[in-house]
Amino acid sequence: MANPRISVVMPVYNVELYVADAIRSVLRQSFTDFELIVVDDGGSDGSMEIVRSFHDPRIRVLSQPNRGLAGARNTGIAAARGDYIALLDSDDCFHPDKLRLHFIHLEANRAIGVSYAGSRLIDRFGNALSVAMRPQLTGITPGLILQRNPVGNGSAAVLRRRDIDRAAFSEPGEPDRICWFDESFRQSEDIEFWTRLAVRHRVAFEGIEGLLTDYRIVSGALSANIVQQYLSWEAMLRKVTAYAPEFAAQYGTSARAYQLRYLARRAIQLGDTQFASSLMAKALRTGPHIVVAEPIKTMTTLGAVVAGNLLGAERFRELARVYLKEAA
Repeated sequence: MANPRISVVMPVYNVELYVADAIRSVLRQSFTDFELIVVDDGGSDGSMEIVRSFHDPRIRVLSQPNRGLAGARNTGIAAARGDYIALLDSDDCFHPDKLRLHFIHLEANRAIGVSYAGSRLIDRFGNALSVAMRPQLTGITPGLILQRNPVGNGSAAVLRRRDIDRAAFSEPGEPDRICWFDESFRQSEDIEFWTRLAVRHRVAFEGIEGLLTDYRIVSGALSANIVQQYLSWEAMLRKVTAYAPEFAAQYGTSARAYQLRYLARRAIQLGDTQFASSLMAKALRTGPHIVVAEPIKTMTTLGAVVAGNLLGAERFRELARVYLKEAA
């Protein structure tokens, strides 16, 4: 098989309920010049039996002891043969035209190193939620990446291999092992990588129209662990401060306020309105400017916090399920 133009890297760890949908979404792409690299990250369920039930010469399976999401992505990228790397978490799915549209975008503008698009949010059964990620697509600066993370999630990006190789480094203690994502992060590895690409290596980001990823919200998943998510985010900011102190001083406080507001919204989705109240209060103390900068999203979040406290967690969750279905 000649080298494909795009390598899709998909880590797999205990996702037997969702991995078949993820694989099918890749095999159904209208752009067919790809390889799908499945990285078995040492799980204990039946995920890999499901993976091996697919018979397509474009699928390659790699196995390793558990290293976490960042480590599995690194293993996949190291083995990738394509000019472009598409990342897909194994509980998410691609729109059938995703690879084709990003390929056109990256081929048309050689200055772009990271191409991304918006995402639909789906629940654990694949039902589309009434909310979506619709990020800013153009005018992307390093400060915006740290503050607002327009890429949105790890399955949204398609990367130019030549550009991300600027950020490659040897894993400490394993000098022969090349990494792109920082494996010391078990959360916030995406925003750490995007910020490092933009700030340290001047990689350009740009989005394209459309909701081209189905991003699954599963209660109890890593994304639901709000406290750990915040601690990981703070560790990311400390790392940025170490290599770009002036940049962190300029944007760090604002970024923290937006992150706290985001986590308040996650707490609302999970029905923890008291925790959401605390997070939102801290967000406003940290960066009151977010009310002026993004009044609709900020006031909507505040309104949801107030409604949740008035109605009580159970009643609020019942109402939220109309919009969030099984993700509520």
